[in-house]
Amino acid sequence: MNSSRQARGFTLIELLVVIAIIGILVAISMPVLSNFRGDNLAAGIRQMMGDVARARQLAISQRTDVYMVFVPTNFYTGPAYTALPQTEKDKAAKLYDKQMVAYNFVSRRSVGDQPGRYTPRYLASWKTLPEGVVIADFKFLPRTQYTPIYDPPGTTTLLTNVYGFEVATDVPFPSEFAPGPGFPAVPYIGFNHLGQLLSGVDEFIPLGRGSVAHAADPNKIPLREPPSYRENPPGNTINAFTLIHIDWLTGRASVEQPQVR
Repeated sequence: MNSSRQARGFTLIELLVVIAIIGILVAISMPVLSNFRGDNLAAGIRQMMGDVARARQLAISQRTDVYMVFVPTNFYTGPAYTALPQTEKDKAAKLYDKQMVAYNFVSRRSVGDQPGRYTPRYLASWKTLPEGVVIADFKFLPRTQYTPIYDPPGTTTLLTNVYGFEVATDVPFPSEFAPGPGFPAVPYIGFNHLGQLLSGVDEFIPLGRGSVAHAADPNKIPLREPPSYRENPPGNTINAFTLIHIDWLTGRASVEQPQVR
């Protein structure tokens, strides 16, 4: 028996309507997806906590000082970088986009080194924080400068002053094969063989939501400008702070965030 029904396809108008609906749904979902990316801060906290513990454990297990070093900002401006051989500059080029968001572990000496002689070596590859998570720019200020953190934010109740990183000029950068003497100043926190901080004071690493924009090749910029740092929302590293607090005596880390009052 023949059917009088004929197969019917979509008309052009129907297809356009469907495409328009899909576009509207995508536009509506984008802010929601952005909020999910913001939750990367929790992953960043877990990662930083775990790697601070790892640096401490490396120092204890190898019975030597271990630096947790961070990619310095604008490292390509100084004479130490200019003097690097091309092979090391090629390695440094891979770190342009890791300023304020990446770190590594360096031991000051290796097993078998003679007393008084040091052979620093990198213990891992450079590790980057999750997308959308940054270390606050004020942590990269000189060690003599500090940023007050109040709790609750906006009050005069001081929680702590966050000082800039200590810096080392005797750590080879960007790799252990960089020739010395004289290296770019590398921000760090350091642990001794007992797992204590070398600084002898508590350290705070401020994390926040944001991004860092970098030039693809800073050497082609006449002024070699520093990376562009942006917080989202602005000021969240202070107004909704997250501090990785490292007790200097034990070397153990905890998280400081605004208290609910």
